[in-house]
Amino acid sequence: MSSSGQSLTSIEICAGAGGQAVGLHNAGFSHLALVEIDKHAAATLELNVAERKLWGAVEALQCEILPMDVKDFKPAKHLKKFNEREKRPIEQGELALLAGGVPCPPFSVAGKQLGKDDDRDLFPTMLDLVEELKPRAVMIENVTGLVKPFDKFSTYREDIKRRLRSEGYVVCGWRLLEAADYGVPQLRPRAILVAIREDCYRGFSWPKPTGELKTVAAALDISMKRRFKKANRLDWYEKWRKKATEAGTVGPTLVGGSKKHGGADLGPTRAKRAWAALGVNGMGVANDEDDVNLERDLGDGGEVGPMLTVEQAAIIQGFPNNWRFSGRKTAQYRQVGNAFPPPVAEAVGKAIKEALERTGDLAEIPDGDLELDGMTWDSVQGTLV
Repeated sequence: MSSSGQSLTSIEICAGAGGQAVGLHNAGFSHLALVEIDKHAAATLELNVAERKLWGAVEALQCEILPMDVKDFKPAKHLKKFNEREKRPIEQGELALLAGGVPCPPFSVAGKQLGKDDDRDLFPTMLDLVEELKPRAVMIENVTGLVKPFDKFSTYREDIKRRLRSEGYVVCGWRLLEAADYGVPQLRPRAILVAIREDCYRGFSWPKPTGELKTVAAALDISMKRRFKKANRLDWYEKWRKKATEAGTVGPTLVGGSKKHGGADLGPTRAKRAWAALGVNGMGVANDEDDVNLERDLGDGGEVGPMLTVEQAAIIQGFPNNWRFSGRKTAQYRQVGNAFPPPVAEAVGKAIKEALERTGDLAEIPDGDLELDGMTWDSVQGTLV
């Protein structure tokens, strides 16, 4: 319940392994449903939310984990726990937040960039749900390829915003947020759209960076020491710590990859080299914490270091240490690599919460996007400044 007396309920589509859900939960939102088509990711949500009750017994009881295609999701039909508890379907305008990280392949630079012509484009489905539910706020996450100005998707971006405005929303615009600015030890820019229903709009402020850089050395120190200690090679732990500390930076973007292509590794050649500079072998993912094979993990004629475990990759992504992943190693790693970093979702979630809890008169509706006022595109940093 917010300070305004209205429940901060949320529904999330394309929830994946729960990165965005973890962040929004930490920001104060209570999920009514998490919709995810991938069976392994849905099992991960079930494991952590329903079985292990990491968010508490109340949310475990009220949150639906729906392993289904979001195109088939009907709130009035599928929110069974809500319907049983309230003795009615959810009413239009009752939901606080509709959120989702809709699939990125239609807009990813790594794909064919078909945009709205790609059958994986779920923006129309998301916008149909907005029309049906009329939530107080909307949050959509995607790759940076969707929001670069003057590109092939500029018309599509305007179509999305036009549709939201026609449904009675103030579009706060798209903002590129860099995960490393919010305590995530990884370079991972993500595009975020926020919109707030006009009758709830009293202003909105995008979250500010924390100002503190969390390095790979700091993030992995405890787990690396534990792994090397198990292998009885604390001397190698000291080598790893020295190398990673001297690098003093975050890791490159983790890549989850596609079900159609290969196994788990840490990305293209350039990314693997960056990981090697941090004392990590990026050629694969370790089978478990005991997998410290120093002979295997030599590269380029020098000492590289161990492969990351799935749990360590999750740390790099910003997941809490107690979050567990379902499926075999490659399926688990793909869930991690495709996730939205929880700390970024939390920062945006807190900004939305603050906006919804504001009291007083409604704010004047801005003429344009909030993030475009006095800002220009920095082609080097790939962001709006």
